Amino acid sequence: MKSAIAIFAHPDDIEFVAAGTLLQLKQRGWETHYMNVSTGNCGSAEFSPAKTRRVRLAEGKAAAKMLGAHFHGPLCDDLEIRYEMKALRRLSAVIRESHASIVLTHSPQDYMEDHMSTCRLAVTAAFTHGMPNFHSVPPRATYSHDVTVYHAMPHGLCDPLRHPIIPDAFVNTTSVHATKLAALAAHKSQQGWLDVSQGMNSYLLSMEAMSRAVGKLSKKFRLAEGWRRHLHLGFSVTDIDPLADALGKDWLVNRAAR
Repeated sequence: MKSAIAIFAHPDDIEFVAAGTLLQLKQRGWETHYMNVSTGNCGSAEFSPAKTRRVRLAEGKAAAKMLGAHFHGPLCDDLEIRYEMKALRRLSAVIRESHASIVLTHSPQDYMEDHMSTCRLAVTAAFTHGMPNFHSVPPRATYSHDVTVYHAMPHGLCDPLRHPIIPDAFVNTTSVHATKLAALAAHKSQQGWLDVSQGMNSYLLSMEAMSRAVGKLSKKFRLAEGWRRHLHLGFSVTDIDPLADALGKDWLVNRAAR
């Protein structure tokens, strides 16, 4: 079975920028996997870190179930995501378990370090999928088929210096938006926290606004997610584009970015 994995930093990150793509793949018979690298323990102005971990773990599992994806547990706490060997070996094991040929992750440029560190870890862990001399923790068998890494749009659709990030391609999420919205709503604890910490008003409305903004950039889809494809060298023999092959009419190359 063809398999895809989404690896993002915090509980609810996947729902903001990648859940629609996972759902489109799921509808086409792909096995999908869902992983938040961090517990999300700092994401509350109400609960203790320990309670926040428990609440956000339950919310993440519920969201993954709504998306029909296999859930993989977190590796560390918020603001502790580091590009280091311990995390890399553990993430390598997760990718090997998934047998993913598509890896979805954060943009290399984003507004916070947790996102960018997760991106680096996901890229290198994907690179190790066929390296038997790199030992994952726990040990997992390698696999040899090609892997393609795709980077999601950053929050704000720009880099940390406010320069716009332009997608290479768009996924039409209009038909799966209701499920994407329900999965985001499963992260109930985030309503108050995002209002307090980032002034996002309703996090549900913020996600919808981002989906509309990316859809507008596509000049075709009403609601969309944007992606940039990582260089294939070291990941696949040729410059393949499996999302394009899988999604057909719901995938649109951004000619303006070429």
